Amino acid sequence: MTSASTSPASSLLAVNSVSKRFGEKEVLKTLSLDILSGEFLTLLGESGSGKTTLLRLVAGFEQPTSGEIWMSGARLDTLPPYRRRVNTVFQHYALFPHLNVRENVAYGLRANGAPKSEIASRVADTLMMVRMEEFADAKPMRLSGGQQQRVALARALINRPELLLLDEPLSALDANLRKEMQRELKSLQREVGITFLFVTHDQEEAMALSDRIALLRDGALEQVATPREIYAHPATAYCAQFIGQTNLLRGSISSGIADMGSLTFSCTGPSGPAVFSLRPESILLAANAPQISGPVRFRGAIRRQIYTGASELLEVQSNLGLLLRVRVPACGPLSGEHEFVFSASDAICVKESL
Repeated sequence: MTSASTSPASSLLAVNSVSKRFGEKEVLKTLSLDILSGEFLTLLGESGSGKTTLLRLVAGFEQPTSGEIWMSGARLDTLPPYRRRVNTVFQHYALFPHLNVRENVAYGLRANGAPKSEIASRVADTLMMVRMEEFADAKPMRLSGGQQQRVALARALINRPELLLLDEPLSALDANLRKEMQRELKSLQREVGITFLFVTHDQEEAMALSDRIALLRDGALEQVATPREIYAHPATAYCAQFIGQTNLLRGSISSGIADMGSLTFSCTGPSGPAVFSLRPESILLAANAPQISGPVRFRGAIRRQIYTGASELLEVQSNLGLLLRVRVPACGPLSGEHEFVFSASDAICVKESL
């Protein structure tokens, strides 16, 4: 696992050795994580991994069983929710149906006793920021899902939080609108400069939005890294399989040679049992392959071909029985046996588990 612990004063938010139990069930297991000022950090994991529980601890809706949470150098977990410079955007936007957009956005300012002379200008500025000023008089029921999401963001941003928590806010949108809102959300975060802590189970969404991804598994951090790092150099077999597609090659290393049964190649790992992650796009048809370093060649029969637009996903069975997934540029139907090649450096040694 990539280490994520920090001293309270070195980051905007520091989660230090936090655990959370509900009865006998340990939902978070002595977890430490830091979030930098202005960062877009995503908590990624499958259902039950603990990501929403961690978000609720930061918001103050739950209390840690043990450990501490610090923000801007001061204890956060001892404060009630209303005293935390934190706002939350939920999966269901919870807009007030009887209030129009302007009134929904102004609600938080009024609740906090902001001067009336200030409310109108701040609401106008915030609606302009999320491009909803022309809908100021509309009721939520007349808005699309994407427009409702923008209003929910405006309502959360208007109180100028130091940290914005987003609990799967795009999950209710259709696929095309979801991608559009991903782009807008990332642009908005860069524009306002507020730190975002985002929860999702969608690894493609996490890859598209995040400065860093914190991958959770059964209440513990599996890896914390940038999208490029976590994809190119997964720490564990679980990371490699959860983030994108991969081929897990199990075998052993002896005297600098990895032996996977039907494949052998040079490597730098210590001798003993080993697991390697090899991404499908790292395997090439030898006939179309450029010169690569440390080439590993094998012959295989194509058992299945899936056309995905710009590429083809092949299921290839090597001559010694190993089944591999291979992604190649779209090339038309393929059949029979072909020679394939990959660079030994693209086979990344991972831990079987933490």
